[in-house]
Amino acid sequence: MKKLGALVAAVAVSGATLLAGTAVADNGLARFHHQKLDWKSCDHKALDEAGAQCAEVKVPLNYADPRGRTISVAISRIKATDPGQRRGVMLSNPGGPGGPGLDMMVGVKQAMTPAVTAKYDLIGMDPRGIGRSNPVDCGWPVGLMLRSSGADRASFDRTVRLQADLARQCAETEGDVLRHISTRNTARDMDVIRGALGERKINYFGWSYGTYLGSVYTQMFPRHSDRFVLDSAVDSKRYGTRMFQDMGEPNEAALDEWAEWTAERDAEYHLGTTGKEVRAVVEDLVRRSAERPIRIGQYELDQHALPIVVFISLADPRANPALAADVRQLVDAADGKQVEPNPALTSTLEVIYRPTPETQMSGQSAVLCGDKVEQRDPEYYWRNIQRSRAEQPVFGAFANGITACAFWAPPAEKPTVVRNSASALIVQATGDTRTSYDSGVDLHHAMSGSKLVTLQDVRVHAVFGHFPNTCAENAVNTYFADGKLPAEDLTCRAD
Repeated sequence: MKKLGALVAAVAVSGATLLAGTAVADNGLARFHHQKLDWKSCDHKALDEAGAQCAEVKVPLNYADPRGRTISVAISRIKATDPGQRRGVMLSNPGGPGGPGLDMMVGVKQAMTPAVTAKYDLIGMDPRGIGRSNPVDCGWPVGLMLRSSGADRASFDRTVRLQADLARQCAETEGDVLRHISTRNTARDMDVIRGALGERKINYFGWSYGTYLGSVYTQMFPRHSDRFVLDSAVDSKRYGTRMFQDMGEPNEAALDEWAEWTAERDAEYHLGTTGKEVRAVVEDLVRRSAERPIRIGQYELDQHALPIVVFISLADPRANPALAADVRQLVDAADGKQVEPNPALTSTLEVIYRPTPETQMSGQSAVLCGDKVEQRDPEYYWRNIQRSRAEQPVFGAFANGITACAFWAPPAEKPTVVRNSASALIVQATGDTRTSYDSGVDLHHAMSGSKLVTLQDVRVHAVFGHFPNTCAENAVNTYFADGKLPAEDLTCRAD
């Protein structure tokens, strides 16, 4: 019955979208699809060196009122290398949400074969509210709303007050604009971009949240969807609070894996000779930061931010040395030594504690909170945190914590339920710490026309164009070049 209900809901959402899209087009959207783009230098080192050009695409702020206020969405284009083989455009999104993607394809194309780069104009994009596309800036005193809720009820209550204040400040600063920062509107922007580029369909590559955006596009615009690769995927049923809850278990497992790696190098890091000893050091750091913030350089790292510092580095095994070095510095600082954080740790602490307009992440919150109504009762989060503490001592209070979304104004639309037969290749690592492996499997089931590429026994978030793997790269490149999905779901192993 649950599956039947989801199917009915999907059909209803899809049908309403198609009808609404037709009505909007008849009432003024055509002028956006037929606009002429002014391609210029990107004024961006990597893009300019790659031979890219950039343009601004005008889109309605409010698609229900296309004759009203407009905003600009910044896009880049790296042209197909062989005009004779060109078959279309490939849009992209790096995830976040809130990640600027104007230069994303500069790096991704390094993993593409000549047969792929010959056929596609590679399109980067800063989504609405992000980067060069009318960025949301709530003027927050912190860089991102994601925080661990801490060790006890008092620390949790402080987090609740902070999140409520962040939501209030964003509403006061950005006003009605927030109602129009959403995944569904970004998908609509993508379709305007398609029209402005003179294309009947789009191809697409997305990481992380970008997989949610891509799958939503296939649900809203099935006739305009061609070859979609969704790497490190978010299933629409898990998007939001459940997506964060899913992070607890794989991050604890990743911490154990990292601890074993670090224990084998005790002569270098001096954090313990067994994985249990190294893990105990991290858990003790969390405890000590709750008793007294750890002074490191100009920063005071508290119990709300310390798990985030660890979390950031666990997304990729190649960051093992950096995380071990960070923990070594934090232990020294907690012991009262004068420690100047290394450059990478400094950058992380800057984003958390001293954001600039370029590094603040309130645009991420605007998308997350603008997409879906979340639980508003703080007791819901507190109960989940308490239940998680035994098995998730480092990350339970983060993964189950309350965010500003609990205090956000209700979204303008209901979230999209993705259930369709669009062609897609879903790539997922079993050890992914950001989008759980089960999330990719569930999206694969929801998209019956997809095939799943599993990267087995690898702890990484974002594979193609980020983590070299011959098997996965071959599958993606074959699909983009020839339109051929694997005959069956495919399991790859680390090179």
